[in-house]
Amino acid sequence: MLPQRREPVERFVAETRPPFEVLIDETREVVKAYGVWHRIGLDAWNIARPAVFLIDRDRSIRYSFIGTSQTQFPAHEEILRAI
Repeated sequence: MLPQRREPVERFVAETRPPFEVLIDETREVVKAYGVWHRIGLDAWNIARPAVFLIDRDRSIRYSFIGTSQTQFPAHEEILRAI
């Protein structure tokens, strides 16, 4: 799920064709609900922390990662082990 404008996300999905659904959160409601919204000032300056959530078909969260900085991401191997 990406908290940004629809057009660049749709371009990315069309180019990369990931094997999963990509959700777009233009209103930032979901990033706020999942607790990854990082308030740093005016609304235009607020950002979402890097985060990964793997959600099962029964809607339970199987894996989650929330970075503490904009450069912190889980290793690909860690995500693949959780799948």
